[in-house]
Amino acid sequence: MKLHELTASATKKATKRVGRGPGSGMGKTSTRGEKGQKARSGSGIPAWFQGGQSPLYRRVPKRGFNNNRFTKKYQVLNLNDFNRFNDGDVVTPELLKESGIVKKELTGIKVLAYGELTKKVTIKAHRFSSKAVSKIESAGGKAEVI
Repeated sequence: MKLHELTASATKKATKRVGRGPGSGMGKTSTRGEKGQKARSGSGIPAWFQGGQSPLYRRVPKRGFNNNRFTKKYQVLNLNDFNRFNDGDVVTPELLKESGIVKKELTGIKVLAYGELTKKVTIKAHRFSSKAVSKIESAGGKAEVI
């Protein structure tokens, strides 16, 4: 390699030096325009900010997988709902639907311990709270999980 064979390397463009006086053509407002949010110092506006309008991620309908479709919703009944039945009755979800206590069965029926049970009934349901089971048995009835 000789001196006359050398070629200039790819030239680097100098960075724009703003705010260096009126002669530079980029003095005074330093290419930021006049006033406004973006002209101020420290105006860290996020790239996704859309000026106060409803953002795109909220306007577009949601698609894809969602666990909500697999949640199990139980029709909840309290112990005092079973006092209308006679002693020795076997209370099933079908009987509850016929009597109008349950409108929709949903995934199943869950019995909670609110209220007092005065009748000796056998209750067949999909779920029971632990207190409900103890109250049913203390009243002389049975709690059977379907």
